Amino acid sequence: MKILTGGQFHELDLYTIEHEPIASIDLMERASHAIAEVLLQRYAPFHSRIIVFAGPGGNGGDGLAVARLLTEAGHPAEAFLFNVTSHLNPDCETNRDRLLATEGAHLTEVTSELIFPELRPGDLVIDALFGTGLSKPLGGGFAMVTKRINQSQATVVSIDVPSGLMCEDNTYNDTSSLIRAHATLSLGMPKLAFFFAENQRFVGDITFLDIGLSKEGIDGIKSHLWITEEAEVQNLLRRRPRFAHKGTMGHALLVAGHRGMMGAAILGARAALRTGLGKLSVHLPHSTVDLLQATVPEAIVQMDVDADIITSAIDATNFKAIGIGPGLGTDRYTASALHSYLRQQACPMVLDADALNILAETPDWLREMPADSILTPHPAELDRLVGHCATSFERMNRARNFAINFGIFMVVKGHYTQICTPTGDVLFNPTGNAGMATAGSGDVLTGIITSLLAQGYLPAEAAQVGVYLHGLAGDLAAEDLGEESLIASDIINYLPKAFKRLKKP
Repeated sequence: MKILTGGQFHELDLYTIEHEPIASIDLMERASHAIAEVLLQRYAPFHSRIIVFAGPGGNGGDGLAVARLLTEAGHPAEAFLFNVTSHLNPDCETNRDRLLATEGAHLTEVTSELIFPELRPGDLVIDALFGTGLSKPLGGGFAMVTKRINQSQATVVSIDVPSGLMCEDNTYNDTSSLIRAHATLSLGMPKLAFFFAENQRFVGDITFLDIGLSKEGIDGIKSHLWITEEAEVQNLLRRRPRFAHKGTMGHALLVAGHRGMMGAAILGARAALRTGLGKLSVHLPHSTVDLLQATVPEAIVQMDVDADIITSAIDATNFKAIGIGPGLGTDRYTASALHSYLRQQACPMVLDADALNILAETPDWLREMPADSILTPHPAELDRLVGHCATSFERMNRARNFAINFGIFMVVKGHYTQICTPTGDVLFNPTGNAGMATAGSGDVLTGIITSLLAQGYLPAEAAQVGVYLHGLAGDLAAEDLGEESLIASDIINYLPKAFKRLKKP
């Protein structure tokens, strides 16, 4: 599914109006019915009072229409229309007049002096001040209104976007004047700002509402921003050939672990094998061999000459993919071994954890990464590679540029893990939960993606399927175990259920 900018949403509205065809006021009515339906199901019956704050534009028009629909449904809504410039959007003006003509309606039009109702804990506030067209921080009276709403104990539901939040970049926004919604009812398609961690406190729980925007119009809009859908992953997931054997299902090399950090290697190895890999070799310090063989007996051992750390590279010619980094350490001899693996250019690599930390200290080696390799940093590791980022928007753009410049895939781990491709696309992953914020979760992801690469998945496919599968296994684990009790091993243990969920009949 595409993620559109605020400007593209406006283009899509106009396209829908012209080609459906449908009058803009009727499109607004359709959207308002979708909003009102959710409010009537989830909120209106449980609140003694409903107050709608409407701005002068299209978002305000939605709010006024919703106030009318709620009132007609037996839940009278008080509406406050802020018309300080005496210039309303035509559809907003129409919905003002319709609301005034509705029996039982309450409308206060604010034109000069600020009028603000007393808000109580049992109230439901519908925020319809500003939507996707906002391009500058809120100020003056509108900032006062949003701050008063935030200071109240009322339940706040925003229409389309929380007022004050811009659809893309909020780097220079005044966050003190942004509505802090408990929930957002987003019209049509996701907004980019919803996927950034620092905006969660404003957005709350998100519901996406289908308002019948033109599918032809959506297809015609170019976007480099996407959210992965389950059907895509199902189509990418391959059926295991009936005559498959371990020699045809890929042989991967995992370079991981040092004395005291073997858990990372074990997790990565178990995840790789549980993802369908034919054979896995693990390069590790020779003093740790017994531990690996006792915990992952299916793995083949490649012993380093050193007892405690990895100091040299083995010949990687016969491997289909290499995963390197979990629990690796950053000793200078280990760094030299990583450099040797890079220079072999034997096959695509998955680089994680200490491999990334080494590369951050040796940027000249970045050009030696095999084409289409996959890097899997968490935000702190990414900042070491690309420099400190003040916001998630800046971090996304730097990761995207890094992927383009070096011809690799960048998997930026987080609640909505981002996959930045060498061609400039950014894919947001919808699976996963807060329970996966636990040590070893990233090592599991390294094993999964390495396994898929070795099985013949293209790097783009391995990244997309691997990230989705990893998150889905975590979601299934959390359903049974709870987020608080989830550990990295649980993600591995629930991979079989995740595969079953994704397989087509």
